[in-house]
Amino acid sequence: MSEALCFLSAVELQGRIRRKEVSPVEVTQAVLDRAARLQPELNCFITLCADEAMAAARAAEQDVMAGKPLGLLHGIPFTVKDIVNTRGVRTTFGAAPMRDNVPAEDAVAVARLREQGAILIGKTTTPEFGSKCLTDSPLFGRTRNAWSAERTSGGSSGGAAVATASGIAPLAVATDGGGSTRIPAACNGVVGIKQSNGVIPHSQAQDLFGNQTYVTPTTRTVADTGLMMQVMAGEHACDPWSIGIPKPDYVEAAAAQGDLRGRRILYCPAPPGRPVAADVARAFEASLAKLAGLGAELEPFSGEGFDIEPVWRAINHTVWRSRFAPIVERHREELSPTFVRQVESAAQFSGVEYQQAMFERSKLFLRVQALLERGDLLAMPTITRTALPIGQDLFGTIEIDGQHYENVRAHWFPWTMPFNMTGHPAISLPCGFGSDGLPVGFQLVGRFRADADLLRVAALFEAAHRLTEQWPSLP
Repeated sequence: MSEALCFLSAVELQGRIRRKEVSPVEVTQAVLDRAARLQPELNCFITLCADEAMAAARAAEQDVMAGKPLGLLHGIPFTVKDIVNTRGVRTTFGAAPMRDNVPAEDAVAVARLREQGAILIGKTTTPEFGSKCLTDSPLFGRTRNAWSAERTSGGSSGGAAVATASGIAPLAVATDGGGSTRIPAACNGVVGIKQSNGVIPHSQAQDLFGNQTYVTPTTRTVADTGLMMQVMAGEHACDPWSIGIPKPDYVEAAAAQGDLRGRRILYCPAPPGRPVAADVARAFEASLAKLAGLGAELEPFSGEGFDIEPVWRAINHTVWRSRFAPIVERHREELSPTFVRQVESAAQFSGVEYQQAMFERSKLFLRVQALLERGDLLAMPTITRTALPIGQDLFGTIEIDGQHYENVRAHWFPWTMPFNMTGHPAISLPCGFGSDGLPVGFQLVGRFRADADLLRVAALFEAAHRLTEQWPSLP
């Protein structure tokens, strides 16, 4: 029974706990036992909070038995990426110099989950400060893909996606600054959303107005994503972009109801000149057929103007240099050469070049807006090939169907970075498996702050694919 609890959705756990069919203590103990057993194989946690989680579970059980009002996530386990602040639980940012950092308060999104009764079981792995698409660090080593020990988990929310895919907890708090939620979601066959700018307040951003990073949900089902967003979303004084945004019913939106008749979806496999692996292309075409079968009208778009990795890098790495140059100066020997190289590479950008990149970001927003006047949503592969080898070098070449290409970011995930810069909602959904047996991701992009509508389409797509019962075989 305990193993079976580990793969129940949060929605199902919510009902069973309220009906007193299962206890929060049973559920929490089951996922903690699974986490402890799989950690040596997967290495997806930096910290497990077993004692604190069990104390919270016992309190949650008492509230159920006493008939007290229950929060939306009462007794349901969740994890938090170790770049997001957790009160009283160390938050290392995946970096050795921060190994003993213990925040005094929760990030807003975490506080909201706890207020609704969710139980924190641990902090998941991230590369240093979420700085790359591969989850490894001198602090903890490498996090392995849930489906293959020989492949990367993706990144930078690799630990979050692996913990979710492997049945450790149904809900995970991740982050996404250029694809960091959607890339590992695609690699591990789970659901990863980067919501619209401001929908979930970001209480740790330093540039409140130019910020392009997001605190995000990772789950196993679209319904669980809707449940998590219902709790995490809503305006907060810490985030100017959140103020005044209405909060729809994300739970209702994430139910698979109706069809896609009358909806137009624009699609593109890759920006011009960027390759897509043949097995990913096949899964993408099959996914488009699923949408057409639901009644959607499909129309290709060229992808011109979306090869924007240099623009993203000019903005992102300049922010990193501003934040992390003092840390590199003091702790260079404790940090990975990859992280140091990225921070120092931003020295080449002048203030004028940074501002020009911000101008290009504005043009990109208008380009996406124009497409979404022609269609209701956009569709594309989340990543251009399945998970990379476990030893992949960020500055090495990427292999796609036997060909090697320079620049991992531009060739592996050209479609995730644009929507961090524009703020449009984008969700990665499992859509099948590659020739190597590893998951393939399908990305849908919605209109600005039309996140509920995106969830509706995602839920229909998920129901049509019927992949929610296929999970990796683990010891």
